[in-house]
Amino acid sequence: MKPINHYNQKNVLVLGLAKSGTATAHLLHKLGANVIVNDKSPIEGNEQAQSLQSMGMEVIGGGHPTNIFDKKIDVVFKNPGIPYSNPLIELARKKGIPVLTEVELAYEISEAPFIGITGSNGKTTTTTLIDEMLSQGEKSPLIAGNIGNVSVEVAQEASDDNIMVTELSSFQLMGIETFRPKVSVLLNIFEAHLDYHGTLDEYAKAKARIFKNQTSEDFAVINADDEQVLKLAQDIKPVLVPFSTKSKVDGAYLEDGFVCFKEEKVMSIEEIVLPGKHNLENILAAVAAVKLFGTSNEAIKKVLSNFSGVKHRLQFIGETEGRRFYNDSKATNILATQKALSAFDGNVILLAGGLDRGNEFDDLLPYLANVKVFVTFGETAEKLKKTASQAGIKQIKHVDNVEKAVPAAYEMSESGDVILLSPACASWDQYKTFEQRGDIFIEAVHKLK
Repeated sequence: MKPINHYNQKNVLVLGLAKSGTATAHLLHKLGANVIVNDKSPIEGNEQAQSLQSMGMEVIGGGHPTNIFDKKIDVVFKNPGIPYSNPLIELARKKGIPVLTEVELAYEISEAPFIGITGSNGKTTTTTLIDEMLSQGEKSPLIAGNIGNVSVEVAQEASDDNIMVTELSSFQLMGIETFRPKVSVLLNIFEAHLDYHGTLDEYAKAKARIFKNQTSEDFAVINADDEQVLKLAQDIKPVLVPFSTKSKVDGAYLEDGFVCFKEEKVMSIEEIVLPGKHNLENILAAVAAVKLFGTSNEAIKKVLSNFSGVKHRLQFIGETEGRRFYNDSKATNILATQKALSAFDGNVILLAGGLDRGNEFDDLLPYLANVKVFVTFGETAEKLKKTASQAGIKQIKHVDNVEKAVPAAYEMSESGDVILLSPACASWDQYKTFEQRGDIFIEAVHKLK
C-alpha cells in the first residue's frame, strides 16, 4: 500500500455504509483522518455503525441531517448508489467540497496498475474473463470493484507485481478525480440508470470518465461496433485498441472462424464454450486487454475452452429430462434479455418479471420468435403479458414468484426446450438483489431433480 498522508487530520465524511462505506471508513481512519460516518439507518442494531463508533469515529444514523456541515468537512466519500440529489451531496457540491467514491481512494493507495472495465452490459463477464486469463498466464491479478470485492480492501494488499482488475459502474466513475487505469475497457452504451443520470447523454458522460486521466502511455480498449462508444473515444489521449465482431480492426476481431488479435490467430471460435453472440464481444474485449499485458494464446485458450459463464449471467444450471436451465437473473434491463434470447436457436420457455423503471417492453418483441411459453411474475407482469400477446405467444402463465415459475415452466415444457430466467427487470419488488432472485431459481431447479 502506498503511504499517503493527505487525509491525515482532515475531516472526512463517509456517506452511506454497506460494504464499500465501511471499508472506506476503516481505511481513512488508518490514514489518520477524522472520520464522520452518516447512514440513513439508525445506529441501534447496526453492527457496522457500532463497530466504527467503538473505534472512535463519529457516527450519525437515522437520516441525513445537513447540520453535519456545521463542522468543516474537507472531503466526502459517498456510497456509489446514493444519488447526487441527496441533500448532503447537493450541499457539499455547493460548498465546493470534493465528492468522491471509494475507487478513487483505492487508486491513490494501490501499488498495482489498474485495468478498469465499464459499459452497460457485459462488465462482470468481461472482468471475470480478464482475471482468469491473467491468472492462467501467471500475471497475479486481483479482482475488485463493482463485482463483490471492495476496491479499497483489495488495493491495500496490492503490490507492483499485481494487476488490479476492476469492474466500474457509472456511479463509481462520477466520483473520481485522479483515477487512471493503465488499460480502460468500454464495452457498450445503452439506455440504463436514467432514473439516476436523467438522460442518456449524462449517463454516457459518466461512463466516459474512465478515460479522464489517461495519457498517451495508456490504452483504451473500445467497441468499434458501438457508435456511442466511438463518439466518446474521439478525442481521448490513450492508445486506442478496438475490438469488433463485424470487421477486421487493429485490435481484436473474428476472421475465418478464429478469434484474432493484431493479425495473430488466438483460437478457434468452435472451441469456446460460453454461449451467446454477445459474449463474443466480451471475449474480444478481454483478449485485447490481456494481450496488452503479454498474456499467451495458450492461457487465453485454456480459459475460453472451459469458461461456461458467471453466476447469474446466462449461467448454465443443468439439464433435467432433456430441458436445459439457464440463470440470467442479472438481466435487469431489456437489452440484457434481448442478448440472452439471441443466444438460443431452439424453443425457449422465458421466465420474466420484476420491477420496471416505467418503461414498456415493445423492444423485446423482435426477440420473442423462439419463445413458446412466457411465464411472468412480479409487479410488471401485466406489461409483459401484453408484450407476449402482441408477439403471438399462445401459452402465457402468471405466477407469484420465481420459485413457483420454475415448476410451472417445467410442466409446460418438452425435452429439448431451454428454460431461461431472464427477467428484463430489477428484482427489488420481491427480492433484495438479483443474486437472491437467481439463487432461488437455482434452488427451485434443483428441487425438480
